[in-house]
Amino acid sequence: MARQRQSHHRHWSPASGQNNTRPSNHPKLEQKVLWLTGDDPETRAQLDNISLARLQNLLGQHEVVVVDEAQRFTNTGLMLKLITDHLPHLQLFVTGSSSLDLAAQTKESLTGRKIEFHLYPLSFVEMCAEHGYLTERSLLEHRMLYGYYPEVVQHDPLRAQKILNDLSDGLMYKDLLSLDQIKKPSLLVKLLQALALQVGSEVRYLEVAQTIGADPLTVERYIDLLEQSFVLFRLPSLSRNARNEIKKGRKIYFYDNGIRNAILKNFSPLALRNDTGALWENFLLAERMKRNAYSDYFCNTYFWRTTSQQEIDYVEDANGQLHAFEFKWQQKKLTRFPAAFLENYPDSQTTAITQDNFDAFVGI
Repeated sequence: MARQRQSHHRHWSPASGQNNTRPSNHPKLEQKVLWLTGDDPETRAQLDNISLARLQNLLGQHEVVVVDEAQRFTNTGLMLKLITDHLPHLQLFVTGSSSLDLAAQTKESLTGRKIEFHLYPLSFVEMCAEHGYLTERSLLEHRMLYGYYPEVVQHDPLRAQKILNDLSDGLMYKDLLSLDQIKKPSLLVKLLQALALQVGSEVRYLEVAQTIGADPLTVERYIDLLEQSFVLFRLPSLSRNARNEIKKGRKIYFYDNGIRNAILKNFSPLALRNDTGALWENFLLAERMKRNAYSDYFCNTYFWRTTSQQEIDYVEDANGQLHAFEFKWQQKKLTRFPAAFLENYPDSQTTAITQDNFDAFVGI
C-alpha cells in the first residue's frame, strides 16, 4: 500500500545497547538508519534529559535517525536541538501522532532548524497509482463513505466502520482531551457532531454555541484546537469588491470523510442519504488540499457568498488570478455562476466539477 515502508531499518535496543536488525533488501541503508520510538519506556528512560556526550555515543556512526512518537519524550525539543546543532552529519526525521504536543515541544527550540511535512490521509491519486484508475474510480462511493485512512482502505466495510469508530474516538479523546483547554469532553463531542452536520454550509459560532449549550468563545477555541489537530479545516469567505459579500463567514470541513461519518455514526449508502452533496464537497476539497500540498501549488482558498444567498462552493486565488469551482454530484443541467460574481471578478475562471471531470481537479 502507499506509504508503507518497503525497506527494513535498524532499531536500537536501549536495554542492551545492541542493534536489532530485521532482514533488508537495502543493506547499505540498513547499516545507517537508527529508529527510536517514544512508545518504548526503556527508550524514553535512556533519552529523557540525555547529555550531549551520551547522545553522541548512542547515535554512533548512523547517518539517519528517525524519532517516532517524539512527543512522548521529556524535553523533546532540547534533545532534537542538541542533535541538529552538534551532530550536523545526521539527517533527522521526527514524527508524532499528536501534532499539538509535538508542536508545543519543538516550536521554539527548532525554529529555523526544521522543515515540516503534513502527512494527510491517502489520496485518490495515490490509490490510483496503487491498483489502477479504473479500480479506484469504481470505489468512489465507498471512499466518500469510508475515506482514506491507511488501515481503513485495506478492509471491508464492516471492519472499516470499526476502525473509523476507534479512530474518531481517539481523535476526540486521546489527544484533545489531554489538554488543559478541554474542560468538557461531552461538549467537544456535541461540537463535532454539530460541525459534521454543517459540512458545506456556512458555520456561525453563535448558532453552534446555542445548539450545543456553550458560549461562542469556547466554540471558537475548540474549533481552533480541532484544526491544529488536523481533524478539520476552515474555509474563509472571499470578500473584495461588492458591499453585499459576506466578509467574515467560514465553512468547516473534515480532513477525511470516514471520520466525519464515524462521528455521526452514519455509513448508509449514498442512495439512502440526504447529505450526498455535502459528502461530495468534503471529498473534493480534501483531495484538492492534498493535490495542492504535494504539487507545491500555493494559493489562497475561499468560498464566496452574498447576503442575498448567492454562493460559489470554492475559489482559489493564485497570484491574483481567481478560479471559481462549483461541485455537482448529479449534473442535470448547465451550471450557471452568479452574475454578481462574474461582474465583480470579470477575469476569473469558472469550472463545474462533477463525477465526469473531477480527475483533473484532484490531480490525475
